[in-house]
Amino acid sequence: MASKGKKIILLIILLVLIPGAILLGLGSKSHYSVLPYLGVREANGPGDTTYFTVPSFSFIDEDSLPFTDKETQGKVLVVDFFFTRCTTICPRMSAQMQQLQLKLDEPKFSDVLFLSHTVDPEHDTPAVLKEYARKLHADPKRWKFLTGKAPDIYRQGNLGYLLSAGTDPASAEQFVHSPQFVLVDKQHHIRGMYDGTSTDAMHELVTDLKLLLHEEEQRAQQAARTGNRP
Repeated sequence: MASKGKKIILLIILLVLIPGAILLGLGSKSHYSVLPYLGVREANGPGDTTYFTVPSFSFIDEDSLPFTDKETQGKVLVVDFFFTRCTTICPRMSAQMQQLQLKLDEPKFSDVLFLSHTVDPEHDTPAVLKEYARKLHADPKRWKFLTGKAPDIYRQGNLGYLLSAGTDPASAEQFVHSPQFVLVDKQHHIRGMYDGTSTDAMHELVTDLKLLLHEEEQRAQQAARTGNRP
């Protein structure tokens, strides 16, 4: 009987307690997980990796003012590429960005900055972008619309944010750009890409954004304790 009792206890452990502990462990791992770093990376040594960073840039915003990477210091970025004459995916993308701006309109998201780059700078002058922003009720302090020299914009899209951006004579609209929204941390690392035409992807972006802001807060606290810059 004692042997039978031990077998029953062992069976309970195998079927209930161990799987339960595994599930709890997975939940704990998920709770403390961090977002991946996208782009090329270089291993300098054990525990020392250099991750890809978005390069510096200089554009013009919807108010005809210079806007450079210096204006993004201390900000988490949500970035996309579009053009105002687009009739395919751009209206959907802009509507999704608008909803993100509304959903994240709380003090705890004050470090989030939205950047929309036109791939049609010849047409999309600052005045055109400003009117486009007005129709979207874009907050000029939180959502910037950028233009500049076409080669600089395309280079920033292709090599800076790892997105397709440029002209395409074979396209009915003459331009090509990715539908992806890019999530960039305060150190200029790309931490996620999301389909800007998908509401489900936008829910995922918000979830990841909250996780990233928590990570940034922890990094700032660690820097304060050690006396280093975050």
